[in-house]
Amino acid sequence: MLRFGTLGEVREQIRIWTEEFETFALGVIFGQRRGLKAASFRLFLFGLSKIFYGIVKIRWQAYRHRLIRDRALGVQVITVGNLTVGGTGKTPVVERMARELQNQGRKVAILSRGYRSTPPPVGQQLLDLLLMRQDSTPPRIVSDAKSLLLNSETAGDEPYMLASNLKDVVVLVDKDRVKSGRYAIDTFGCDTLLLDDGFQYWKLGGRRHDIVLIDCQLPFGNGHLLPRGTLREPVSHIKRASTIFITKSNGQTGSLRKLIIQHNPKARVIECVHDPLYFENAFDADDRKPLDFLRGKKIAALSAIAQPESFEKSLVQLGAEIAYSKRFADHHRFTQQEILNAINRTKKRDAEMIVTTQKDAVRLPKLDRRDLPVYFMRVEIKIISGAKDFQDCVRQICFR
Repeated sequence: MLRFGTLGEVREQIRIWTEEFETFALGVIFGQRRGLKAASFRLFLFGLSKIFYGIVKIRWQAYRHRLIRDRALGVQVITVGNLTVGGTGKTPVVERMARELQNQGRKVAILSRGYRSTPPPVGQQLLDLLLMRQDSTPPRIVSDAKSLLLNSETAGDEPYMLASNLKDVVVLVDKDRVKSGRYAIDTFGCDTLLLDDGFQYWKLGGRRHDIVLIDCQLPFGNGHLLPRGTLREPVSHIKRASTIFITKSNGQTGSLRKLIIQHNPKARVIECVHDPLYFENAFDADDRKPLDFLRGKKIAALSAIAQPESFEKSLVQLGAEIAYSKRFADHHRFTQQEILNAINRTKKRDAEMIVTTQKDAVRLPKLDRRDLPVYFMRVEIKIISGAKDFQDCVRQICFR
């Protein structure tokens, strides 16, 4: 007999299927899966990517020639985004930019769409769709620049993490960032809107400063557009950027810089790395450890991010021995049983602790059993080239 289960069980099953398909698709995209089935699927995705390319071009030209009009709100708008999906280390750059602007006297609001956050009630969404009306629900306030008001599940990983690290910055979540921008201005008196993952959000115009992040280790994925690859738009579209950050830089960026200059000779180019600061207990904010805390220790690495290899490499560079590694799909929301399983396997390998990322730590469930410590690595960006360009960028925004 077919059993549908509760709404929560159905959602959980859909989440599992989605993550399994995402893992399979990534293996196909990057050539890790072989055989006729994978080759056929790649060919199918290639056809879809051609359609996607056409849609991107038409949409961009429609905004460019004012067939679709953007909206200006009379304040500074800074977008931080990327040409690819996932893995460029965007959140620390957004945090650094927000902090610099706030220190220079701007009243900043970070506007996020809240990827994989809890959506509005289904009934309300259907009613808005049937009546062809705009969603009038106010944006979700993750932080009012005084208090943290939502959890990570409701807000989304990145908005919650930004609000946790930036106590005096307004953080709002809404798919319609024209609406959330207007709310930030009217309710909180903000004069600078920082769009997290906003490079492709052309609906909000006005005085824009577009910042694009390019991962030094995997700049443009496999070179194909979605869904055959990870590019959201053609590489040539970096010509729209005012400033370009090369993230996770290894110092060997000559060929990448030449490609950037070929498409955008006027943009500032800044190189940065994700610099570890300290380790913090995921369940006790007062328990912080210095970076040399890992040296010589056997640990387990737990992650659900786009590029776990980079995280694990940084742990080894700090002197840790990774005895056990568990990777989940990007943005995976952990269950208590999954964490308990990780603890049991870690103990079997005589490891002393579990280490995860801050982005993953905000998704950890409450644990009844804490017989093994769980720490996350707090990082921030460190500019290794183009520091003057970065300061010029901030000054241009603040005193335009």
